[in-house]
Amino acid sequence: MPRQIMPNAIMSVAEMKAADAAAVAAGTPATTLMERAGKGAAEAIRQRWSRRPVVVWCGPGDNGGDGYVIARHLKRRGWPVRVEALASPATPSCRWAAERWRGEVHPLNPALSPAELYVDALFGAGLSRPLEGAADDLARAAEGLSPRIVAIDTPSGIHGDTGRPIAGHALAATLTVTFHRRKPAHVLTPGRAACGEVEVVDIGLSETGAGDVFENDPSLWGARFPWPSNDAHKHARGRLVVVSGEAWSTGAARLSARAGLRIGAGVVTLLSPPSALAVNAAHLEAVMLAPFETDIDLAERAASAAAAVIGPAAGVGEATARNLTALAGTGAALVVDADALTSFAHAPDELFARLDRDDVLTPHPGEFERLFPGLLKTAPERIAAARQAARRAGAIVLLKGPDTVIAAPDGRAAVNLNGSPWLATAGSGDVLAGFIAGLAAQGMESFDAACAGAWIHAECAAAHGPGLIAEDLPGLAPAVLKRLWDAHQKPLP
Repeated sequence: MPRQIMPNAIMSVAEMKAADAAAVAAGTPATTLMERAGKGAAEAIRQRWSRRPVVVWCGPGDNGGDGYVIARHLKRRGWPVRVEALASPATPSCRWAAERWRGEVHPLNPALSPAELYVDALFGAGLSRPLEGAADDLARAAEGLSPRIVAIDTPSGIHGDTGRPIAGHALAATLTVTFHRRKPAHVLTPGRAACGEVEVVDIGLSETGAGDVFENDPSLWGARFPWPSNDAHKHARGRLVVVSGEAWSTGAARLSARAGLRIGAGVVTLLSPPSALAVNAAHLEAVMLAPFETDIDLAERAASAAAAVIGPAAGVGEATARNLTALAGTGAALVVDADALTSFAHAPDELFARLDRDDVLTPHPGEFERLFPGLLKTAPERIAAARQAARRAGAIVLLKGPDTVIAAPDGRAAVNLNGSPWLATAGSGDVLAGFIAGLAAQGMESFDAACAGAWIHAECAAAHGPGLIAEDLPGLAPAVLKRLWDAHQKPLP
């Protein structure tokens, strides 16, 4: 039986083509789908702009057909519309749409005809070759014009599955109207920036056929968020331990510990080398503190923990590798970050052998390269790279970036759409590790915990904006959690 598509699914170009074909096979004419698409795109334009002169650039394929439908609907509403065609219609649906356009069709003007708005319906997400000829000249002339361009499906020249320019020049837009579901180009850099705002128009396709890639937002994991029951107590809300570095590098672990406490873990303990006890004690309040001298001591202190963070300023070397091995033996869900990742750069397979499927690796691209050499360069895009890494590691992999990707060994993946530039500050990753581990400590499945932690982390940054430092992030979490709680409390309609 076909799987249902979640509302936040991200569909590849091939999956979208298959969904279109399935609808046609089930009895919906392709022209009906095109009419819905063009009408929906025209409505999206009308909702954002007042009536103004518009040029619609139409390609020879079905994307161009959408353009002819858009032109017809805008003209019907009194908009001054000029249609320019790159070439004659080459598909039955495009010919059908062009025949219903009751206006002149001009050749594409590579030098840009005067207008206040342009609609890019030259090529959609399925384009696999570079722009050439008049289309390439147009893309050159339109550089810097993105605030006045609306793209249909994807900006022409952007690969629908990778988000990268296919080669040479590509268009960019302030609004991209796509159909049924987002494509990878809408969520991955640099395509995400080239697309601008993305609106998804429902054209009546069946809710089947997508894979395991999703937008990361509360619709993905909110129903499983670990809210406390009315009779909850601190021990029922989960125990989290965080491993501190030596006396001169303790702040990162404290950030993780505070984040874990703020996100809801009932008891959080900072496990500290003896040399760091005094400095940690001077900065801790609700977070508990316990010493350890050896990896054996560490395992004993962490024996009752449901989750553990190791890596933030822990030190790179054999001692951190031994400590990770000790924690792995406790059965706690591990969040492995920073120095703990780099401590295995010489032998990544030794790290992977110690991990369970409920452990989470949180590398930035440099750390990812150390653990998975060459994978970011050889994979088609970041989603594929993270999924391959998760299968290789046998654990959850959260690949950080403006388009953070979270992947599980079973193939599930999610992409953050709310990434914030304000997170580009020292220590923010330590807070993220604490958020994820704090949710895992409360019993949230690790993939969900990583997704929820990343989303909440970005929401906190957006709420603060300029001037954010990592110390601010845990204190911003309660307001984000309150919004989630209020939405959770709303009765079903």
